[in-house]
Amino acid sequence: MAALIDAIDVKRKTTFELEGVPYYCLDADISSPTARGGQTLVRLRMRNMLTRAVFDKTFKASDKFKEPDLQTIPATYLYSDGDGSYFLDQESFETLQLGEAMVDDALELMVEGLAIQIDLFNGNPIGLTLPAQVELAVRSTEPGVKGDTASGGVTKAAVMETGLEIRVPFFIKEGERLKVTTETREFAGRA
Repeated sequence: MAALIDAIDVKRKTTFELEGVPYYCLDADISSPTARGGQTLVRLRMRNMLTRAVFDKTFKASDKFKEPDLQTIPATYLYSDGDGSYFLDQESFETLQLGEAMVDDALELMVEGLAIQIDLFNGNPIGLTLPAQVELAVRSTEPGVKGDTASGGVTKAAVMETGLEIRVPFFIKEGERLKVTTETREFAGRA
């Protein structure tokens, strides 16, 4: 039987199950009563891990949640088509398909062969986790203009091989491989 979690014990980055749906806690705020006999309330900012919807909800401190049957498996990105994106499970070597909603805008950061983590709920894929940084090649960018270094911190637009557009230093040329931070989608250095 799955363990139960008290609402008052739910902290930031905790996962829990409510009404058969897994949630991820983004923030927790505990309100203690000022009057006698008042109940301690826990206000949670939570993300539905299936729909990605974010909302706030208040619970009594004594409310209990099930621990979700969540699993993370290593996988490799293969390709995408009109039906979704395909990944190779590195443990069972099965091909897993994730729909467009599950992959969301992560496609702009994925190239063939990228190692990622796939999140499973009750054995079914529900989403993915990218590494902190990915390496992408510059597809197109304007050449730097001599003298741009004087002002320091000068950037220009660059379109990466996946279609992602980021700001890069002026000295970056087409064809170079760059590190891109997946969370902020910003230039992190040369690869």
